[in-house]
Amino acid sequence: MESLTPLAPNERWTIAQKKRIFLGMKKRRNRPQSVEGAVLARIQGTGRGYVFTPSEFLDLGGRWAVYSALARAARDGRIRKLTRGLYDYPRLDSDRRTMWPATDAVLRALKGREATRFQPSGAHAANVLGLSEQVPLRVTVLTDGKSRTITIGPRKIVLKHATPRQMATAGKKSGTIIHALKWLGASSVDASVIRRVRSQLTPRERKELLLDARSAPVWMTQVIREIAELEAK
Repeated sequence: MESLTPLAPNERWTIAQKKRIFLGMKKRRNRPQSVEGAVLARIQGTGRGYVFTPSEFLDLGGRWAVYSALARAARDGRIRKLTRGLYDYPRLDSDRRTMWPATDAVLRALKGREATRFQPSGAHAANVLGLSEQVPLRVTVLTDGKSRTITIGPRKIVLKHATPRQMATAGKKSGTIIHALKWLGASSVDASVIRRVRSQLTPRERKELLLDARSAPVWMTQVIREIAELEAK
């Protein structure tokens, strides 16, 4: 677009010049860049580590304007495109190098977009609770949506369609506990594990865990009771 240079005070404005200035101002007000500014402001305001989909910004403008704004920002390196329809505002390490997003941040973004439920399982569930320092590059997550694999950098998030029984505790801390203990196995669940899990629960979550014990293997019933005790013995 041709740039408009303001006239000197002693110059007269012609009708054509006034019309051209008016149309230029109108275009600048309505062009997608205004949507881009609002989108970027929200991203930066949320902070680094934020994982998002275009649908989270449709209140700021039309679908085309939002998609175009994110595409430009990704090309400019202000945000990162992780995979189709999924972006992040990368975290930085101490050397200012970009880091891959946390699995939970990716799942939150997908949950908002797809209105499906997710349940951490296996090593990922244990890692969430701090029962394992292992950060698996292949994470399995149960879902009531369709099965598929999402690749985020070196990590693969395997979404596995599960039965209603497996998803009975999805979205609850009790579900993560049950799946983490199942991954550890009965022989590895000792007093130390019980104390660590118990310390993370509120009184309400302890009661909920007791109620959800019916979804756990039989061997886990006594372990859950000990975790849910209000006072350690």
